[in-house]
Amino acid sequence: MSVALPRRIFGIETEYGITCSMENHRRLTPDELARYLFSDIVDKYRSNNVFLPNGGRLYLDVGSHPEYATAECDLLTDVLAQEKAGDEIVSQMARTAEAKLASEGITGRVFVFKNNTDSSGNSYGCHENYLINRKLDYLQHLDGLLPFLVTRQLFCGAGKLLKTSSGVVYVMSQRADHMWDAVSSATTRSRPMINTRDEPHANSDKYRRLHVISGDSNMSETAMLLKVATMDLVLAVMEAGAIPANLRVDNPMKAIRDVARDLSGCAQVQLQDGRTLSAVETQRIYYELVCSNIERFGWELTELHHQALKLWGQIISAFENGNLSDFDSVLDWRIKLQLLKAFQDEQGLALDSAKLAQVELMYHELSADRGIYNLLLSQDRINRVVSNTEIESATKLPPQTTRAKLRGEFLSAAKKTKTSIATDWMHLKVNLPVERSVSLPDPFSATDDRVQDLISQM
Repeated sequence: MSVALPRRIFGIETEYGITCSMENHRRLTPDELARYLFSDIVDKYRSNNVFLPNGGRLYLDVGSHPEYATAECDLLTDVLAQEKAGDEIVSQMARTAEAKLASEGITGRVFVFKNNTDSSGNSYGCHENYLINRKLDYLQHLDGLLPFLVTRQLFCGAGKLLKTSSGVVYVMSQRADHMWDAVSSATTRSRPMINTRDEPHANSDKYRRLHVISGDSNMSETAMLLKVATMDLVLAVMEAGAIPANLRVDNPMKAIRDVARDLSGCAQVQLQDGRTLSAVETQRIYYELVCSNIERFGWELTELHHQALKLWGQIISAFENGNLSDFDSVLDWRIKLQLLKAFQDEQGLALDSAKLAQVELMYHELSADRGIYNLLLSQDRINRVVSNTEIESATKLPPQTTRAKLRGEFLSAAKKTKTSIATDWMHLKVNLPVERSVSLPDPFSATDDRVQDLISQM
């Protein structure tokens, strides 16, 4: 008998890089540029740290990075649309900032990059959040996730031109060289692949939040889908206690760097039991684990889970056969690699040329007319998963099957009635005329009479 795949909450936090070019003015500092970028948000909300009517959170992070966190999603369609909505929201902020500069007589262009490194070698992240059951002693199972995490860049890496002591090389992942720990409660000091800080933003007796910070920011919707869907499936296997105890990486930091540098997928991953597996062999093991447990438990997959599972298997087979050409318009690192090769061949450029570095960077720029990925998308040269209509809707409306729906309705009503409120992931509060608040510890619940009561009194 078929049963539904265990329901899960997903969320993605994306930090964006920003810069500007000026024609008649000195270059703005990052702090100054951030002020222009957030000027409309501050005028509207009196803060640069806000929850939006679509249920997501937008704020200015340390280092003058705009950051967008998606609303809570329990459907893959929603988390993809929400992440792309964040790109759209931040891109529109850049256009507004340009108009603001122009109104002050300053001719400038504001660039927003959805990547993970700047020219100074600093890294900023894309953090994945997955709700898991509290009853599972998950700290005992995290080592079983690491072989999957260090090798999944085969399909969800964003690609990068990396300066090394022996010259510039092209690698699969932007984040791999910035990971300095496997599992830790810190996020910046040691920058682990998995952060264990216990902040579920939900009923802490029932849930924990798995916070993965080793992944790249993706432009490709297919890479986004694969990143979240395969992790969801592997977590279902983990929660079932079905990841073998002998799948443990001996040195995760070395492994993630080695895998990033070998575009063939043949990089060797040393396990604690003395075995050595290639990156592709490692992914094959997790893929087959997922497939066997789907059959074992009779899990019924959504259409997008089916799509991701099929693609996952096809990509593994393509690596095994040594022919990845079918994914040159699908996976970020492959799209970008073909782009760089074309420029090299056409203009006779060396891999360390400044022009290639500029091409690589502009792949991640979010504007419709300057960003290379978006130009390829407009020419129908990139595979899609969600539609422009779904993305546009997600900029305004929250997911309709989670707690985010309640938050979105509350925020929209407060905006309409000009009511003073306060909001976080779990709480909705009316400040005036009488202070009242509602706690929402269940992120799966999209209905609550108490919230409707708060709204009716605005």
